Amino acid sequence: MIDGSDITKVNRKEQLVEISVFLFLIVPSMVLSFFAIKQGSLSFVIVAIATILRDLALGSLILFFVWRNGEPANSIGWTSRNARKEIALGIGLYIPLFFAAGLFESALRAMGLSTPSTPLPSFLAARGMAEFLLAFVLVVIVALAEETIFRGYLILRLKAITSSPAAAVLLSAAIFSLGHGYEGSAGVVTVGVMGLVFALVYIWRQSLIAPIVMHFLQDFIGIVLLPLLRKG
Repeated sequence: MIDGSDITKVNRKEQLVEISVFLFLIVPSMVLSFFAIKQGSLSFVIVAIATILRDLALGSLILFFVWRNGEPANSIGWTSRNARKEIALGIGLYIPLFFAAGLFESALRAMGLSTPSTPLPSFLAARGMAEFLLAFVLVVIVALAEETIFRGYLILRLKAITSSPAAAVLLSAAIFSLGHGYEGSAGVVTVGVMGLVFALVYIWRQSLIAPIVMHFLQDFIGIVLLPLLRKG
């Protein structure tokens, strides 16, 4: 007979194997972002489509894990509860975060941390209306998928494995920052702090809606809106 403690141990081992496989799939590609800035020949269309397909695949894998384990969708923050309120909250919280992140990154640059020489690397710079439409699709999918991955799923699994909500939040933010190596060391640290804020909002609200809105606005402004304004 297996008592409750044995079941917990088995589940914890399964979760450890599951998240190890998942991190093996995602972390190496994220680490490559530290070298991507040197690849001037990368095309925006290729990078955008590859990123969309990667995030859709990883999001689908997470949904499979959750379904296989018999966990409810709200265990990874997928809930429509108070959706309008959560959207408004995400917009309201993003405004001070936008200015605070800018000031923080400026302080890091003043301390000697590196930043790229251009606002956006060439592989994230859309050109022409078709590419801007693709950029919009990109930021929508990235916001949905990455919040599901780094806040909903990783915090759930890391909390179970470490038995520490604080460790789970910090580790998820650190892993999230790895995919932004092209932004320089100042950008990586800033993204890590923003990931920490997204995680705290998620823990507070028990919903991914507000973090998704905040993530979307951050990427939309940087990848779509500002380039369009410069072009105009």
